[in-house]
Amino acid sequence: MLQAIDQYPSRRREDISPFPRNEPVIHGRDWQSCRSSDGPLTTHQMESYEEKGFLWMERFFSQEWIEPFFKELKEIARSEKLRKRREVIMDTQGDEVKSVFAMHTLSKRFAEIFSHPDLLSVVQQLIGSDVYIHQSRINYKSGFQGSGFEWHSDFETWHTEDGMPRMRAVSASIMLTDNNPFNGPLMLIPGSHKLFVPCQGATPDNNWQQSLKTQKVGSPSEEIIGQLAEENGIEAPTGPAGSLLLFECNTLHASNRNMSPWPRANLFCVYNSVENRLERPFSGKDPRPDFLGARENTRALRAIR
Repeated sequence: MLQAIDQYPSRRREDISPFPRNEPVIHGRDWQSCRSSDGPLTTHQMESYEEKGFLWMERFFSQEWIEPFFKELKEIARSEKLRKRREVIMDTQGDEVKSVFAMHTLSKRFAEIFSHPDLLSVVQQLIGSDVYIHQSRINYKSGFQGSGFEWHSDFETWHTEDGMPRMRAVSASIMLTDNNPFNGPLMLIPGSHKLFVPCQGATPDNNWQQSLKTQKVGSPSEEIIGQLAEENGIEAPTGPAGSLLLFECNTLHASNRNMSPWPRANLFCVYNSVENRLERPFSGKDPRPDFLGARENTRALRAIR
C-alpha cells in the first residue's frame, strides 16, 4: 500500500517557512449551521475552539471525583516495578516521575475516565467521527523541581515520527491538581494551530528515548515562536482540579519548570479519528512504540459510565 503524499513536510535539511493548514479545525458537517443540541458544546464554545485552537472548561469534573485519580498516580510513582517500565519517564531534575504513558492500559480507573460519556461526546463533536486513543499519559511536576517542555506542535511529532496523516486529533487534559500561575501550567499560543510550522534537522534513530526527557528536535525556532507570540500572545489557563483543557493537535504549547512548592499533575488523552489511523512515519524512521502512538488497538471508543 502506497503512503499518502506528505502534506506537512518537516525535519528536512532545508528551512521551510510556516504555511496554512490544509484542513478544517472542526471536522464533520458544517457545524456553524448546526444547533447546539447536536452536541454538548455551544456555538460560542465551538467558535472559540476554532479561533484559538483550545478550549478551557473549568470544573468539568468535580474535585471530589478527581481526587482518587491523583492518589492512584502517587501509588504508581511509588511502585519500583512500575518505575522500571519504559512507559514511565523519570524527571531529569531529580528522582521523581515526569510522565507515565499508556495510562488506559495500566489502570482500569483511568481507562474509564477516558470513555466518560461527557468527555467522549465533546471530543466526538470536535472531531466529527468515532475516535480511539492515540496516546494517553500523565505529566507530573513535583514541587520545586518538576521540569518543563519546549515549544512544539504535537501534530508535527505525531506526523513525522508516528505517521499521523492529517490534523484530526484532540488532546484532552484533565487537571488532577490545581493548576496555578506558579507551578508550571501549560502555555499555548492562540491561533497557532492555523499554521503548520516545519522544524529543521533530521530525526535521529529512536529519537523518542531522548525527546521524552529533553526535546532537542521538533521544536520551532525562537524567531518563529517570537513572531507568533507577538501577533497572538500567550495564554496559560489555570484553575482547580477537575478542570478540562481541550487543545487542537497542531496548537503550539510549552510549559515552564515548577518553581513553586505545589505539585502539578495533568492527565492527557489524545483522541484520534478512526478515519485518521497511522501510516508509516513520514520521517522514514521506524515507528515509535505502541504506547506512544497506537497501531494495535484502534477500535472506536464506546462510552462507559
